Amino acid sequence: MGGGHDHHNEIKIPDWRQYKVDGIKELEFLQKQLAARGLKDPWIRNEVWRYHPSNYGGAIKGLAKAFFRSFHWAFLAFAVTVAVDKYVLKKDDSHHGSHHGKDHH
Repeated sequence: MGGGHDHHNEIKIPDWRQYKVDGIKELEFLQKQLAARGLKDPWIRNEVWRYHPSNYGGAIKGLAKAFFRSFHWAFLAFAVTVAVDKYVLKKDDSHHGSHHGKDHH
């Protein structure tokens, strides 16, 4: 049943040993802050994936990703605004000429 297509849905789970707090400056800082108060987070390794270089490319990559993620919405809003301004709210330019003709003041 199912046509034998199960081999396409294989999920590759990364080896948990690749995720170490050492070298992850944000988590090392957290460990130091906790240690200064006599505390330790036994589950901190579960957060390493968030900061691991393979998942997180740094601040510049994150900013670029955030910018381009929302850029299409901003461009769409810009295009709609221009279209509404140009076609829906057409302005009659005949009365926008010079106001300093003979009959004015």
